[in-house]
Amino acid sequence: MGLGLLLILAGYLWHTFAGDHAAAHDGAAGHEDHHAGWGQRFWANLLVNGYFFGGIGLAAVFFYALHFAAQAAWSQVFLRIFSAVGTFLPIGMGIVLLVIACGDLHLHHLYHWMDGDLYDKASPKYDPIIDHKEPYFNRLFFYGRLLIFMAGWIYYQNWSRKNSMQGDLLRGNDMISNWKRNIRNAAIFLVFFGFTSSVYSWDAIMSIDTHWFSTLFGWYNFAGWWIGAIIVFNMLVVHLKSRDQLEFVNPSHVHDLGKWMFAVSFLWTYLWFSQFMLIWYSNIGEEVVYYAQRWEQYRGLFWITMVVNFAFPMLVLMSRDSKRNKSFLLFTGLLIFFFHWTDTFLLVMPGTVGEHWNIGGLEIGMFLFFLSFFIFWVFRALSQAPLLQKGHPFLEESLHHHI
Repeated sequence: MGLGLLLILAGYLWHTFAGDHAAAHDGAAGHEDHHAGWGQRFWANLLVNGYFFGGIGLAAVFFYALHFAAQAAWSQVFLRIFSAVGTFLPIGMGIVLLVIACGDLHLHHLYHWMDGDLYDKASPKYDPIIDHKEPYFNRLFFYGRLLIFMAGWIYYQNWSRKNSMQGDLLRGNDMISNWKRNIRNAAIFLVFFGFTSSVYSWDAIMSIDTHWFSTLFGWYNFAGWWIGAIIVFNMLVVHLKSRDQLEFVNPSHVHDLGKWMFAVSFLWTYLWFSQFMLIWYSNIGEEVVYYAQRWEQYRGLFWITMVVNFAFPMLVLMSRDSKRNKSFLLFTGLLIFFFHWTDTFLLVMPGTVGEHWNIGGLEIGMFLFFLSFFIFWVFRALSQAPLLQKGHPFLEESLHHHI
């Protein structure tokens, strides 16, 4: 975290004393100047990292619920890891909400639709397309739904973790009753999550490019969170096993997590290609502009992000042995984890800083700070409970899992 803060400070000093002085003054006249300042980049990076790491926490809660709703046995030995990663959810959501609220206070200009003149027909800045969406951006409706979504997710995350701790002491009929309660609540959460996660991604990210709309955007974001969470699970398992702290996890468990990393990478690629090809091939001007900007200003990062996140899981994790090899899992996992962060970077930066983007001290420092804090927070949560959750009817089946 210290290195991250130092890099952020170094990035600020470089920008102020040796960088573009014209870009150092936020709030200069004109919309394009709003894109150029260091402050604009700072808030945009805060949104990138809050959204990325918060999304991983949300996906971990989703995967935990999915385990119960599907009545899965193999993953029972990982429940405490899923639960620990999910504890970062309130922090990530809080940061995203803070960034959005600060936009309304005019501390940054990430969300163009927050400019009141866009809705005034007498103003030269009047925008009929954004004005048409005014009911959706009504502040009471906008913040109301965001708070309801986040409160619902955090409530289930807290309830499931607390219930998991209490479940360790249950046996017999009490254990079965608790397990059935978990199935029921997990099913309710998954229905709630299925709708709200998409709308959250529209509000927090898609609304940056206010004129643009994609029906696949929510699923695409969800796939990115999910593969990020699976990679974190894999990294934690490899690390804890190397310290002899997961003796109950066998090669078949690791193999199954490797299969999830492989499969969800393809889900993300499928959605990336579907969204891109449908828009690019149809060549509708107001839709293609989203990709045209990324093509013109972010071309190298745009293509390398897609290629790495597709090619490396396919080439490295295809065989059975590679999914059980910790070196392959570490190498592939770390690589595609970073390039899923760059995918989130590409979701936010074009609409907020435009061509004034960079991956320098601020971006690397902010990423390292969040990554370090995320690791600290997850290990703190792991240290608060035994790594094996007991009081589960499939515990024995999971301990003897073999494929």
